[in-house]
Amino acid sequence: MQPVLKKGCALFAGPRRGRHRALARINQESHTCMNVAYTTANEMNHRFVRSNGIKMHIAEDGEGPLVVLCHGYPEVWYSWRHQLRALAEAGYHVVAPDQRGYGQTDRPEAVEDYNILQLCGDIIGLVDALGETEAVIVGHDWGAPVAWVCALLRPDIFRAVVLLSVPYRQRSWAGIRPTELMKQMAGDKQFYQLYFQEPGKAEHELEADVRKTMLMGLYSGSGDAPPDKRWRFLFDKSETFLDTAAVSETLPAWLTEADLDFYAEEFKRTGFRGGLNWYRNIDTNWKLTPFLSGAKIRQPALFLAGEFDAVITMYRQAFDSLEETMPGLRKKVLLSGAGHWIQQERPREVNDLLIEFLRSL
Repeated sequence: MQPVLKKGCALFAGPRRGRHRALARINQESHTCMNVAYTTANEMNHRFVRSNGIKMHIAEDGEGPLVVLCHGYPEVWYSWRHQLRALAEAGYHVVAPDQRGYGQTDRPEAVEDYNILQLCGDIIGLVDALGETEAVIVGHDWGAPVAWVCALLRPDIFRAVVLLSVPYRQRSWAGIRPTELMKQMAGDKQFYQLYFQEPGKAEHELEADVRKTMLMGLYSGSGDAPPDKRWRFLFDKSETFLDTAAVSETLPAWLTEADLDFYAEEFKRTGFRGGLNWYRNIDTNWKLTPFLSGAKIRQPALFLAGEFDAVITMYRQAFDSLEETMPGLRKKVLLSGAGHWIQQERPREVNDLLIEFLRSL
């Protein structure tokens, strides 16, 4: 039987299956796991594994075929809190890591350590560290590019892929850097991904009041925010990034004070630099992957997003082309009334669709 951790967390040494699990307390220097009010967070099994030269923290539950859940920005394993138990009860070994630069996983100093090949190497190494040879990979937001590049690079490992919120965009043969295309698109305005490029600039703004930053991001990106309060990816150069977001006087129904506290405490401790470094490798990722130009994802696939997700508006052409670029696509769904954080905003619908897809494999 799996040990259940009611409070705090423990470090499990060695592979999950077939070996004795040594339990040890994690002191503050080793990033003590918070006691959070959300019941499933307390009950998750937590441990560390070594992957691709870093120490990676994972939350996991269940037995059966492996499903890896890759979070986005600015999130941690906790954004999958509603999926971990549901997928475990459906018969799967579900694992949600803090990805490189986030949460309790290592945060390398060098910006170049966050390129897409390193990020995919982390997940490929995670599968191996778990003693598995194959997995279904699920990615939300920035986790979606990690998922689709993993699927393209190692179809022998990743037998199926699920993308949430960010549709697959084929790498183009065009000889112009992505940031140059962004500058052309932005014109005399500022594009948020360009705003993130200068080390220290966005960190200074976002870390001034971490709880407010997280609340603004979660609310403004959700389907609960009215149209005039939702994210603006383009903004005047006299503004800051947080000027594009809004604060709600009351929390949306899907977000509790305990949820917000968890996110705030994690990012107070780590800062936002690790996640922002993913954006600072956009051009590097393009330079590293010319061999993926025009590649199609042929594994069985599922795509889910919210009806009001601003990312779908930005990448509508990619969304409309998914049947062509992902020949194995079984279904694509826009959830009515939902925004960007669909696995948190609409957990029941997302869980039902994930389980339906997994059982079809």
